[in-house]
Amino acid sequence: MLETARDIAWIVDHASPAPKISNLASLGLFVFRLQSVPFQQMQRQTSWKHASGQRVGARPLDQFLGPDADNITLSGELYPELTGGVVDLDELRGMGDLGAAWPLIDGSGYIYGDFTITDISETRSVLMWDGSPRKIEFSLSLKRVPDDLDQPAPASNSTGP
Repeated sequence: MLETARDIAWIVDHASPAPKISNLASLGLFVFRLQSVPFQQMQRQTSWKHASGQRVGARPLDQFLGPDADNITLSGELYPELTGGVVDLDELRGMGDLGAAWPLIDGSGYIYGDFTITDISETRSVLMWDGSPRKIEFSLSLKRVPDDLDQPAPASNSTGP
């Protein structure tokens, strides 16, 4: 039995620290963490546009037109007894049904930009007697939306009416 404040202080000092909740990333309000949808791989593919013009007696001349697609694929395995499962993937499907763009931010605070969900695939395996999976492999495809859609129109140079 605890009798003094010193005993309580000793217990507090020697107690194991609370488990740290790690956020791998967030897409809008959906947080990817070890207890929900812990992806094991993030693949990013970014491309740029170039136009090619033919010239007489010379090689074609390329002109840089600007950024093109920026796609991210998150993939991994879920073990519903330990991590998230079908319910979490269905929540992401619901976000995809809205067609909205969501900010993607990784656990270190890096902001990738706003992305829409374009594709979710899953493979259920190691099925139990009732058909529920013990393992779910998933892949989530995201496409970046243009940043300039949120930019205000440039101010006019006129000085008044």
